[in-house]
Amino acid sequence: MIAQLSGILLPVLTLAGIGYAWRRLDFPFEREFVTRVIMNVSGPCLIVDSLSRLTLPIAELVNMIAACIAMFAATIMCAWVVLRLAGLSIRSYLPALAIGNHGNMGLPLCLFAFGEAGLALGVAVYVTNSVGQFTLTPILQSRASPLRTLATTPVIYGALIGSVVLAGDVQLPEWIATTIGLLGGLMIPLMLLALGNTLGGLRAKRLPMALSLGGTRLVIGFVVALGVAELFGLEGISKGVLILQGAMPAAIFNYLFAARYDRDADDVAGIVLASTFVSALTLPLLVIYALSVSA
Repeated sequence: MIAQLSGILLPVLTLAGIGYAWRRLDFPFEREFVTRVIMNVSGPCLIVDSLSRLTLPIAELVNMIAACIAMFAATIMCAWVVLRLAGLSIRSYLPALAIGNHGNMGLPLCLFAFGEAGLALGVAVYVTNSVGQFTLTPILQSRASPLRTLATTPVIYGALIGSVVLAGDVQLPEWIATTIGLLGGLMIPLMLLALGNTLGGLRAKRLPMALSLGGTRLVIGFVVALGVAELFGLEGISKGVLILQGAMPAAIFNYLFAARYDRDADDVAGIVLASTFVSALTLPLLVIYALSVSA
């Protein structure tokens, strides 16, 4: 078990650690370029590549997507209740409590823990929550049109193309499949480097608040994922992936949106930072649990 756990966690922590050290050493890192490559090129390609090679029954994937939608909605409701009871701004803090880091952290963990099948199911969680994030956040924090935001989000088109390829059992020409696979393969290492690099520049100005809300994010995500997995009767890898993805720390995009729309960005940065570092301590237990329920 120790060797298996090391094989899952050490690659994730090592790449994120390199990105973190890169930032702390003040080496040049073109975050905007890396983010654009992830969002516009490697992300859509990874989605198409994963779905095109998925061997699970389509019915299982559809059930997984339905569970993802339910998990997103239930997490939103739980976060809303917590913030109302705490007397904190819904507009500023709801995304940080409700939307986890299903991309930068979740996808690598799904891949290393469950292989290609886990990655494909992890992509389903990632895409579902991306649609939710790019719809909910503009509604809460700005006057930007969520439809326009979605229309300019390439991962959505990657999901649509991948779904067509999967549903139609389309065999892509070898050179196209190889090209898409190579570009998609860039996403996970780039995301982990970008994760560490971004975390290296964040600061928690109100540490008690950051720790309490960051911890709350992890608890809500895990409990909701566990409940939804039972409700939808998920088993095997599907159950492990949903629980693993559900318990991810707050997404870095929550901070980027808060900074863009001037919604308590410093506090949101603290939540992202605190939840990520607490998650690093709890990840071994989370991964062991996810592996045990998927057996």
